[in-house]
Amino acid sequence: MSSRLKVLFLVQKDQRVILDSLYDAIAQNCDCDIRWLGRDEQANLKRYFSRHVQIEKYDRILFFLRFKQEIRQVAFLRTLPNIVILEHDAYQNYIKCKYAGLFSKHYRQLPWVRVISSGFKVAERLRSEGVDAVFVAKGYDQKLRDLKLARDIELAFVGSTKSVAYSGRKAMLDAIGAVEPLQVMRTNSGDAYLHTLNRIRFFVSADVGMGEYMIKNFEAMACGCVLFAYDQGEEESRALGFIDMNNLVLYRNLDEFRKKLALLRENEQLANEIACRGQELVQRRFSFDLLGREVVHAMQAPLRPWCHIGWLQRQRLRWGI
Repeated sequence: MSSRLKVLFLVQKDQRVILDSLYDAIAQNCDCDIRWLGRDEQANLKRYFSRHVQIEKYDRILFFLRFKQEIRQVAFLRTLPNIVILEHDAYQNYIKCKYAGLFSKHYRQLPWVRVISSGFKVAERLRSEGVDAVFVAKGYDQKLRDLKLARDIELAFVGSTKSVAYSGRKAMLDAIGAVEPLQVMRTNSGDAYLHTLNRIRFFVSADVGMGEYMIKNFEAMACGCVLFAYDQGEEESRALGFIDMNNLVLYRNLDEFRKKLALLRENEQLANEIACRGQELVQRRFSFDLLGREVVHAMQAPLRPWCHIGWLQRQRLRWGI
């Protein structure tokens, strides 16, 4: 294998979160053939590969497709060597939602696959289950920045609360909104989102029960907000360099949130220092141009040996026996 990986990178068209800058950064750090797959192509990977892919040309096949489609095509995926899966949603394996436990089941059937997970603890738990899992954090598009606008929205969250996986988020935001002037907002991507973040003084992230920090945390910090983030635990925070009341504000319940908010309302200098240190942290570690390099590095090490699996072994892997 040459020092520069030859990678076939499969991503989904019409993804809700715009991650083009991450894709570009991955492509800049390897010999990358990126393909954008529509719904029908994702639903029949066997047909897509037979028509459009010469597997032998690539050192790695990197998937960043819909998990819903991926798990329906295990029989075909088992015919492919050198698979790496970039996964930002594997936290759903460990929370109460329709995908609980399904990530573990899926990876048991593909024991040679490397999974690049955006959660530190998620990657650790997957490794304890025998998965070749590597941690590369979520981050932010470096186009998001502090525009030095007047911050005329004191307290806000920008994003979705509709998914079942976000039920804890919605409950916490509702609780905060009942006692504080919290605005829960939606915007279009791009400039509208950038300008909205730049108007917010205190950004309220409420990733309750998720076990990892979602992209919005990094985006808010990059734009100079003081980030209030639901505490995902000491190990997750330490892995990211998150330090309470230093570069963000962590809270575990409504009372703690309100006490820290009251303190920062009274101490503008401390609030400014937290915002500045948070911005410096994400600029130094979590921009997509840096994370793209980390993703490629995570693919470099040799993968586990690939082999065809017989029916009996497939059943054992499927059921974990």
